[in-house]
Amino acid sequence: MLEAISARDCEKSYKALFVSLHESLYGFAFAILKSSEDTEEVVSDLFINLWMKRKNLKRLENPRLYLLIGTKNFALNRLKINKRKASLQIDDFSMQLESVFFNPEELAISAELTQKIMDAVNALPPKCKIIFKLIKEDGLKYQEVSELLDVSVKTVESQMAIALRRIRQCLEFKHEFPEIHSILAKK
Repeated sequence: MLEAISARDCEKSYKALFVSLHESLYGFAFAILKSSEDTEEVVSDLFINLWMKRKNLKRLENPRLYLLIGTKNFALNRLKINKRKASLQIDDFSMQLESVFFNPEELAISAELTQKIMDAVNALPPKCKIIFKLIKEDGLKYQEVSELLDVSVKTVESQMAIALRRIRQCLEFKHEFPEIHSILAKK
């Protein structure tokens, strides 16, 4: 049967092998995994792997032992995966929030915070201030600002970099409002 699978890619022999060994391999894998769903996946994966490596089957001296070892290895790998999934706790997840504002009501920034932002923006050099306001307040794209002010896109990019760097360097702002500081720190 293995010779036909290996030499001629005989699907009929492959199906016959599957039918003849499925039950015993399933029982062996179930003894390790204790889960019908995982066992079925392991045995299916084993047979898929067998088909993919069918050209090497003619070299096997003991095909049954080969399949049992394969079943054991696939089952042990599944146990490792399941253990990792089980040991993964919610505390293990690390995420960065993009904003502290979750809905429109929370977007109403306090007057104090608004004043801090405006002070930082107003302290920018004139060209930086104009470009920053056009991009951040008016929502224009770099190319649009470039055309509007008759400067290159590279100039707009460099002026935005200067503006963002200077706003980030505003130490009071950085320490008093770390959430907003981290948002502005991103381009």
